[in-house]
Amino acid sequence: MLVYLVVSVLSTLWIIMAQNQLGGPEEKDKTSTALKDLLSRIDLEELMKKDEPPLKFPQTLDEFEYSFNEKGQLRHLKTGEPYVFNYHEDLHRWNQKRYEALGEIITHCVYELLENECHLKKVHLPVDATEDEPKSFIFMSEDAITNPDKLMVLIHGSGVVRVGQWARRLIINEDLDSGTQIPFIKRAMDEGYGVIVLNTNENYVEVEKSKKQEQPPPNDTDEPAEKKEKKDDCQKETNKRRDFYEKYRNPQKEKETKHILIRDNSTPEEHTLYVWDHFISRSSAKNVVFVAHSYGGLVFVELMIQREAEVKSKVISVALTDSVHNVWHQEAGKSILDWMQEHCRNWVSSSEPLDTPVEFMLPDCPRVSAGTERHELTSWKSFNSIFNYFTQALEVQNAEAKSKSTVTTRSSYRKKSEEL
Repeated sequence: MLVYLVVSVLSTLWIIMAQNQLGGPEEKDKTSTALKDLLSRIDLEELMKKDEPPLKFPQTLDEFEYSFNEKGQLRHLKTGEPYVFNYHEDLHRWNQKRYEALGEIITHCVYELLENECHLKKVHLPVDATEDEPKSFIFMSEDAITNPDKLMVLIHGSGVVRVGQWARRLIINEDLDSGTQIPFIKRAMDEGYGVIVLNTNENYVEVEKSKKQEQPPPNDTDEPAEKKEKKDDCQKETNKRRDFYEKYRNPQKEKETKHILIRDNSTPEEHTLYVWDHFISRSSAKNVVFVAHSYGGLVFVELMIQREAEVKSKVISVALTDSVHNVWHQEAGKSILDWMQEHCRNWVSSSEPLDTPVEFMLPDCPRVSAGTERHELTSWKSFNSIFNYFTQALEVQNAEAKSKSTVTTRSSYRKKSEEL
């Protein structure tokens, strides 16, 4: 109904404007008068109020009447059907707000799964934050810092995703396995890795803006009363037009908010650097591996640029999935490019079969197909290949360590023989 009314009004206006272009000055004056008369009779305020329900949504999955089944798929409790985006036809904005509200609930569901199913602990950042200070957080396994052998670090992409997620869209429309990092976490822990899961998009807290009290203009006693009254009338008319426009633009005006940045974690890059300095670099693990999706790949390259020597001394292998890094724009040096060629692999969206080499212009790291053309699915589709890649890297690392140990032992034995 709302769409029909809007189309009708716009069609009428278009016809009048077309006639206005064809006529002379006298005809244009008549048309202009008719146009004003038409606009005065259109109740835009009533038009705006039609159809859109209040922007109030359920606070839990149960209230939404959805739950995850045994396959990790989101299904309606009564119908068993997948999530329906177009709950109300022709109300895209309302449907989008509803989807975002569900997404926030999903985010907290994932947090619970990380703690209850994966047995990870939540660690607040900055580590020295005061009680009232804005905070971010990450999740890590109990042995993340103390594991002497292996540590896996997971970095998601940009946008609305938070710690433990690859893609919210996949969680809602596909399942938990493809959309979350939980399968990576569980398998890593089964294979003896400590685990740290970054939260690169949690960079600020959002608070409602306090209403500003409008200060009345200074009272100019020298100004004539008639001029002052005219100025006040003009200001009232301006405010009326502004308020009307705001209501037309956003019938259900949402609360105005502001962002308070989190200290040392105000960007994905800053967050990753902070976690490296305070946790990863201090871990006991001799072999650190990274899995980084999309913008997470760019974040890892930035970490390399900032902490090149440290990263090279601890990290043995990096799996990127459809990474958006650019070594030219990020000004990575030749030593970093050489290291990436040897220690990184990027599983990219492609129509080619999984693990098929894919050519690319930039000389940063080998690229292979993730076995899918969907960007958000690249991590899940390359799941097994990534773990096989890490296993091979560990075997090479262990062989090199054993070789060095043998050489050291022989050298030590020779010195003792010479002394005797």
